[in-house]
Amino acid sequence: MNFDYSQEQQQLMREARRFLDDCCPAARVRTILEDRAHSYDEVLWKSVADLGWLGTSIPERYGGLGLGYVELCALAEELGRVLAPIPFSSTLYFFAEALMLAGSERQCAEVLPRIARGELIGCLATSEGPGLPHGVSCSVESGRLVGTKIPVTDGDVAQIALVLAKEAGAPGLFVVELSDPAVTRSVLQSIDGTRGLARLSFEGAQVERLGPAGEGLRLLDQLLCRAAVPLAFEQVGGADRCLELACEHARQRYAFGRPVGSYQAIKHRLADMYVKTQLARSNAYYAAWALAAGAAELPLAAATARLAADEAFGFAARENIHIHGGMGFTWEADAHLYFRRARHLSLIAGSPAAWSERLVEALLSGCAATGVH
Repeated sequence: MNFDYSQEQQQLMREARRFLDDCCPAARVRTILEDRAHSYDEVLWKSVADLGWLGTSIPERYGGLGLGYVELCALAEELGRVLAPIPFSSTLYFFAEALMLAGSERQCAEVLPRIARGELIGCLATSEGPGLPHGVSCSVESGRLVGTKIPVTDGDVAQIALVLAKEAGAPGLFVVELSDPAVTRSVLQSIDGTRGLARLSFEGAQVERLGPAGEGLRLLDQLLCRAAVPLAFEQVGGADRCLELACEHARQRYAFGRPVGSYQAIKHRLADMYVKTQLARSNAYYAAWALAAGAAELPLAAATARLAADEAFGFAARENIHIHGGMGFTWEADAHLYFRRARHLSLIAGSPAAWSERLVEALLSGCAATGVH
């Protein structure tokens, strides 16, 4: 079975790449990184909203384009290539997807059109610092939220958040407007300054539950599984661009009268980058098909794609620095921009260790379903 993009989807990627090459060069990413007053590109955010990208997976009845998940993944790959400094993943992969997964008709009708128009930035707040992966001390009583979430990706710029908290002792997912006076946010330092982090503190903030009571962990598990797929494409896009940059430098840089790319040690590094990237791409394609088709294989496909893409991007970002030699470690070179993003993406939506556990669980579940021991 061929899981590659269709001709229409390939055309979408070509147009997206042309646009991003013009509007989001490395110099623009560096400007956002060095600008302490802004952690995302507001001009680029408005531009992608005007192009309809924020409504790619949102149904037409809610103001979106209704194209589907494969098209969303295609755009995610292109955004990953240029390290787009916008809260695209927090808003679409997590917040909008959660609404489409478990939101009521009213919740979807009120919020999704605003997301599609670029008027609303969302975020997911589940972590409460070191400890259990989903240790929950935040609580909801009488529709009021009390507690702290840290760190929250894009929590410094979001207007609305999806928060994991306990209600009557059972975890649930709750929507909270961050403009509520009972919400306090503190900006945190991040390894990738183009993707902000924040501490969100709630002192009786008004909330609205998403989905049935007591179903928070089940919904969160489904959400992370679905969000992992476009995230994997972002990582594949970043890994592919690292390979391109390393190849360009290896062809242009000379040592002892020869391009450094002609030396076996460099060739092997580039070959390893290529193999890992292509393996990740193959797994990502399969996961995109599983997500779009609603296939039973999605948990296994998503975990495999997430781990392969994380390995590929992390490896490619490191090797890109090494192949650039001494200059690869300097601030002036762009290699560190990709290393920063690789480290950031590696930890959102769960650590590699957590995804390894999910992969094992999916494999065991599949074996049990088929009677294989």
